[in-house]
Amino acid sequence: MAVPKINVITLGCPKNDVDTEVLLAQLRANRASVVEDGSAADIAVINTCGFIEAAKKESIDAIAEALQAKKEGRYKKVVVMGCLAQRYRQELLEELPDIDGMFGANQVGEVVRGLGFDLKRELLGERYLTTPPHLAYLKISEGCDRPCSFCAIPLMRGSHRSRPLEEISAEAQALARRGVREIVLIAQDTTFYGLDRYGRRRLEDLLEAVAGIEDLRWIRLMYAYPAGFPKEILRVYQSQPSLCRYLDLPLQHIADPVLRSMRRGITAEGTRQLLDDIQSAVPDIALRTTFIVGYPNESDDDFRLLYDFVRERKFHRLGVFTYSQESGTASDVLGDPIAAELKEERRGALMELQQQVSEERNSSLVGSVVKVLIDRVEDGVAVGRTEWDAPEVDQEVHVAPVRGILPGDFCSVRITDAAEYDLFGEVTGHGGEGV
Repeated sequence: MAVPKINVITLGCPKNDVDTEVLLAQLRANRASVVEDGSAADIAVINTCGFIEAAKKESIDAIAEALQAKKEGRYKKVVVMGCLAQRYRQELLEELPDIDGMFGANQVGEVVRGLGFDLKRELLGERYLTTPPHLAYLKISEGCDRPCSFCAIPLMRGSHRSRPLEEISAEAQALARRGVREIVLIAQDTTFYGLDRYGRRRLEDLLEAVAGIEDLRWIRLMYAYPAGFPKEILRVYQSQPSLCRYLDLPLQHIADPVLRSMRRGITAEGTRQLLDDIQSAVPDIALRTTFIVGYPNESDDDFRLLYDFVRERKFHRLGVFTYSQESGTASDVLGDPIAAELKEERRGALMELQQQVSEERNSSLVGSVVKVLIDRVEDGVAVGRTEWDAPEVDQEVHVAPVRGILPGDFCSVRITDAAEYDLFGEVTGHGGEGV
């Protein structure tokens, strides 16, 4: 019997990427034929996102497109997994009855068996990397216990569950042996790590363990919740050179009335003090944050406070989302009273301000020499990132000359020019531990 060709389509955040990589490892261990070209596949597996309205639409569009391909005879089966399937299983089955399999979040094993293969338990935790070989995401926990009013993640991913520290460390060591040089630590909330399993937060211990792995050159921390931030980890930033001077700290807002309604557990004063403490302890750290505009009780004055805060703080990296009303969340009862046009106007104003901030910061780097990790080489130019930039979401450095430079190499680069969200430079050193 012919082995079916399977195409896995992944939508959403890096946490979904990791789930897909675990699935791919299982499929390949079963000698399944996994293809990247959807037109050559018999089965489409869609790993969905259901975080906000735009993500839900993207997932539903992908499912509809795959079902149309099935109707035309290009696919034999369409299987749906992930967050959207977890949250809207019944609705999807009623609206799209031609779906051949529906599996929620944290059900990779069920997907494997649903596709007709055996779950290889000895491979649990193994992954087939979809990132460049020198880069990997490492999930340290699953789910979330935070009460944020706007967020549906607990409805999709469940309560917070930390992985054993030894298991995470072993996976990081295995990735390093495979040639991974940068690990990005991810979770719904990385700062909660250990509380459920050990009775106390152990992010500091985890960072120490991973930073001690010899072949890992960069460790990057994402998704750190500001309320109750474990300031003891700042000591690790000071003592471990492999821990990137970078922190992703989603603040969401600065106006106290909005923060209270959002149930963020921190005030404007507390937020400012936290930022001061972080930057005092690690002066060269790059802070990335995100904000939500158009939350139901966000007044014009609240937005002006946020705008002035962004102008004052000059964050290195910043993203802005417009509020998305999500059924089942605490803020759902507030409705969605702010017009979409006003939400977009506020988002545009913040992003225009951040563009100016980023251009100023980048211009100040011209003439300096920075360390760059090369991600790819294309059209005669090497493209990489500094330690102040996370993959996929932050800016890049365009480097020449490229003779002898390969993806995964570290280079010393003199910055010769700058744009709002890009840097340009020339190689002054290549390879070696000092680079």
